[in-house]
Order: sequence, then C-alpha cells, then structure tokens
Amino acid sequence: MAEKSSEQIRSEFDDVVNMSAKELEDWLGTDESQSVGQSSGDDDESTGHFMGRRIVEIQKKDEGELDDDDLAAMKKVHGYVARHTKQKPSKEDIETSKWRYSLMNWGHDPLK
Repeated sequence: MAEKSSEQIRSEFDDVVNMSAKELEDWLGTDESQSVGQSSGDDDESTGHFMGRRIVEIQKKDEGELDDDDLAAMKKVHGYVARHTKQKPSKEDIETSKWRYSLMNWGHDPLK
C-alpha cells in the first residue's frame, strides 16, 4: 500500500475535523468533554481529550510547519472519525450522546 502524501493526509484531516480551533478549545473545557473516553494510563485524561488538544495545536500551525508527528496524528484522527461515525447509535438522543461527545473530542461534530 502506497504511503499517502502530506497533501492527502491534510485533505482527509480537513474533511473530518469540522470544528474550529476555538470551538474545540471551548468544548474541551466542558464537563461533557471530560466525561467520555478511555484513559491511556497514568493521568486521568482520555485519549480523545488529549487528541483534541493535539488537533488544536495542529490547526494553529501553518501547513509548512507540520512535521511527521503532526501528520501521524492527523492520520490517526481521520481513521478514528471514519470508524466512529459508522457506529452511530440508533436509539439515543444524538445531541447529548457519549458517541457525539467522543467524536467532538476528536474535532468532529456529527450534528454540523
């Protein structure tokens, strides 16, 4: 399988991240944001919450400033959102669902 170009990675990232850096920063400060996700180890921060902060960092960079770590994170975000959006719950209120909150931690609001 061929490696994706940085342009393709950026395009796929931009396709799934539909929250601005400001919207995401504001969201990450809420109790709802911190109420979902799995902790990755020693601290209490979930993987998704950490990635949300990472997305904000990436969004604030110019394209020429993106390094290999940024591109790897962008690929991870695209993969997560692509998989998770297919798991839409059928019987709960989407607006206040853990499913939506988790996606929003990854920069994607499915109600947009």
